[in-house]
Amino acid sequence: MLTFLLDEHIRDVRAFAFYAGESEITKEVVLEYKQELQKKEYAVRSINSMLASLNSFLIYMGWTDCKVKSFKLQRQVYCAEEKELTKAEYERLLKAAEKNEQLRLVMQTICRTGIRVSELKYFTVEAVSRGEVIVNCKAKTRTILIPGKLRKLLLDYARKQKIRSGVIFLTRNGKPLDRKTIWAQMKGLCKAAGVNPSKVFPHNLRKLFARTFYGIEKDIAKLADILGHSSIDTTRIYIMTTGTEHRRKIERLGLVV
Repeated sequence: MLTFLLDEHIRDVRAFAFYAGESEITKEVVLEYKQELQKKEYAVRSINSMLASLNSFLIYMGWTDCKVKSFKLQRQVYCAEEKELTKAEYERLLKAAEKNEQLRLVMQTICRTGIRVSELKYFTVEAVSRGEVIVNCKAKTRTILIPGKLRKLLLDYARKQKIRSGVIFLTRNGKPLDRKTIWAQMKGLCKAAGVNPSKVFPHNLRKLFARTFYGIEKDIAKLADILGHSSIDTTRIYIMTTGTEHRRKIERLGLVV
């Protein structure tokens, strides 16, 4: 029943199914679930994402009268500094991962290309040898160009691991490395790197790529294409400066006498 959804959305629908239990699916039940999510103090953006997944499922089932509206969210002009990974912190994480070559290379691959962690499976020996990776995600196809230095590191790693074809990042059982494993291994670096664990997860590497790219190129449309965003509004979230940086820019206006 859930095969029409993307993998990352199935979890959201299952969470609702668990909440609803044996209850008949009605608009009232969905509204109660929406309120329950709010009580759990999820971020508004996260709740809206869950509701979007649920609404897609309701439409598919023909229960359009059960759909609910997302919460209104005022656009932020800066991000919380305690949640954003800096370049210096990223470099400390790489240093802490010196004994884990695979993890170190995974982090560099995400941070140097801006891919989603779920897109690592497209990094095959064949694709890296060509210097470009074709990613199929969310009914869209895009091409990821691999920087020369990263390409060499990936191919050297594949040779050492005796991986002659197929996916480069594999578990000991020969399966593609998954998000959960990468997440846990990254968290394990926090103490040695001196980085707050709340900042350390794969998606923050993607956001660091976005901020760094935009800081150099100042081309949000191009960045949206690279990240695979269908809306530039989504890309804007990735390139927000921290509160400290925002305050510094405001103070430079010199409008207080």
